[in-house]
Amino acid sequence: MRLFEYEAKQLFANNKIPVTQGVLCSTPAEVRNAVLNFEGKGVLKVQILSGGRGKAGGIKKVESPEQAVDVAEDLFGSTVKGFPVERILVDPLLNIRREYYLGVTIDRARYRIVFIGSPTGGVDIEEFAKKNPDKVFKESFEIDENMYGFQSYGLGLQLKFRKERLKQASAIISGLYRTFKQYDCKLAEIIPLVETEEGELIAADARISLDDDALFRHPDLVKMGIEKRHEEGEMTPREKLARENGIPYLDLDGNIGMFPGGAGFGIMGIDFINYYGGKPANFMDSGGGPTPERLAKMLELLDDNPAVKAIFGARFGGISRCDDFAKGVIMFLKNHGLSKPMVMRMTGNQWEEGVRLFEEAKAESPELFQDIEAHGIETPIEDIARRAVELAAEEAR
Repeated sequence: MRLFEYEAKQLFANNKIPVTQGVLCSTPAEVRNAVLNFEGKGVLKVQILSGGRGKAGGIKKVESPEQAVDVAEDLFGSTVKGFPVERILVDPLLNIRREYYLGVTIDRARYRIVFIGSPTGGVDIEEFAKKNPDKVFKESFEIDENMYGFQSYGLGLQLKFRKERLKQASAIISGLYRTFKQYDCKLAEIIPLVETEEGELIAADARISLDDDALFRHPDLVKMGIEKRHEEGEMTPREKLARENGIPYLDLDGNIGMFPGGAGFGIMGIDFINYYGGKPANFMDSGGGPTPERLAKMLELLDDNPAVKAIFGARFGGISRCDDFAKGVIMFLKNHGLSKPMVMRMTGNQWEEGVRLFEEAKAESPELFQDIEAHGIETPIEDIARRAVELAAEEAR
């Protein structure tokens, strides 16, 4: 469960990590007043539960109250990375001398806590680490182990903090580790930790993801207004609509709509699409024994998604029946219509009846099926996945 930046900074401050004294705003007028408090200059940062805000236009520097109002009006009326902008954190401008990256997470393969640091910046640390592995280091700890002062001091040395900053850097490193353990975090990052021209170390940005299964241990978070929310972020409009209809659904960043049977087959389909060079646009699960109405609603979610260029459908009938799968698709076509090409395959329980229903409906209304390629057990699922990738590429041209 991901926190907003302003929430993460509250937790950092609780462990004596210096953070920017930003002002959370909900209107352009509030943004203007906040900037006036910072001598007319500041940084406007949209509060959404997603990374990459800067590249998506969600972080803006302003040099005057008037500019702040203009920028705020544009941001409040926009969406950033698919999320509507409802709150903006106004931070003071910092005179930056140097930036560092500090992070704590879990090494799931070894079941250990790992501290990750870099003396070179804090943006796109994953890509930076691939290109500059010698400038990123890791130090692991037992899952129940605390960090001692000599360890945080040693990590500060590895981060190449200047001698006069080492004591403060050591305290920040210890505070970050303590925050991670205290609040049952899955990830805690300072991105970046800034050394200013005035010689201060400040957490300019913050990212925290909590283990939502451990929230019952933290009534103090509830008092701060931090309660269980949708996994790693806010729900997108399609995720909200899917939830209202009882459909397990998650938006991804690809262009191939995934229309599977159960969750296991859905995950396998995602693996196939990735293997053949495509990018899934979603994860979806029909659940056991879905009704035709439910299946039709699932297809509607995909067809109405502008990012989807082609749809990959796969049903392995077990508890669920392929004839119901076919009925759902036919219901969708008659009531909604299909605007994207779809390739699909049915096998298992009642697959022959499902194929018969398709052939019968196609003979009755051939125009509804002109963008659908339907296959049975005779066609390998690998061929269906490969074809979906081809169709998406053709539509994207």
